[in-house]
Amino acid sequence: MIYPLGGLLLGAILGGLNARRRGGRRLDLLQWTAVGAIVGAIVGVFLLVILERNGVAAG
Repeated sequence: MIYPLGGLLLGAILGGLNARRRGGRRLDLLQWTAVGAIVGAIVGVFLLVILERNGVAAG
């Protein structure tokens, strides 16, 4: 159950770093951090569902 949270954090970090690398302003950083967090959480949920359905992440 930690995959969505991990994806959220990793996505937020990567989104913020990407916006900063491209020279974004404060609102750009906030927007891309939020977008990265949402995408990361969705990927984490899919990963969790796949692992649970295959019986890999038993708990």
